[in-house]
Amino acid sequence: MGVARRYDPVAEHEKTRAVFRAVVPRLVRLLRSVPDMDAPSGVPVWTVGDVGAHLCAAYLAYCSAFTREFEDWDTVLPPDDGPLNERITAVNAKAIGLFGGDERPHLGEFLADHGETFLRVTEGLPPDSPVPTPWYGEQVVLTLATATGLMLSESLLHGLDIARGARLPWTIGPDEARLVIGQSMPTMMPLALDRAKARGVGAAFDLVVKGGPRLAVVIDDGTATVTRDAPPRTYDCRITAAPTAFLLVSFRRTPLWKTIVRGQMRATGRKPWLAPRLSRLIASP
Repeated sequence: MGVARRYDPVAEHEKTRAVFRAVVPRLVRLLRSVPDMDAPSGVPVWTVGDVGAHLCAAYLAYCSAFTREFEDWDTVLPPDDGPLNERITAVNAKAIGLFGGDERPHLGEFLADHGETFLRVTEGLPPDSPVPTPWYGEQVVLTLATATGLMLSESLLHGLDIARGARLPWTIGPDEARLVIGQSMPTMMPLALDRAKARGVGAAFDLVVKGGPRLAVVIDDGTATVTRDAPPRTYDCRITAAPTAFLLVSFRRTPLWKTIVRGQMRATGRKPWLAPRLSRLIASP
């Protein structure tokens, strides 16, 4: 297979913004339709209301990178930098407490307001504009393109969690999934690497998402690099996947075996048995 078609980062960023703009009202309607905020959600130990509160905290955090609306990070951040999975788990546990009690019936309104605020304050900024994200690490700064992709990811995946708990419909289309994968995963996969498990590991994966993007994922003794449109090289394992299926497996919303049985994901190459190992090396909060 040849090298994937090169993408236009500016055009893809604008497309991500447009899709995010369309997803927010869907999310708001979903929250307003929830019959019981205390029902279990698709996230273990969280209720539907907890998931909505987490989404509000995420929107608040990304907006505050530009508006400084929230700066009291000492109340939610752990005292020390640690593995991303542990850090995010700790932050999430505290952040949902920012939206409790009387605020739970108004989560939809908060998301509508802050989704629009994020789009407004970032209008016209280059995709590589810096966005401080201390919840990922004390010194972690993402690009605006990555941050927008992550806001879209949060909205789609947690929309699914809310819908599953409330027994309401929710879809994640392949184009939406492609944007999340292309905009956020090249940056976040190396950050989420379980360095202890990856110590001494050397493997190169060719991740081919049907319809794009195509990512070269290289694990090298406790480090990881992820490159879009990588030049030709030899890979140990090629993973070919439908975009939505790959997104749901990556974030533990669908078991890997289901996507394989359905023909939505397959592994080939010199060492196809390495494919399941990738998901164990890349942690998901």
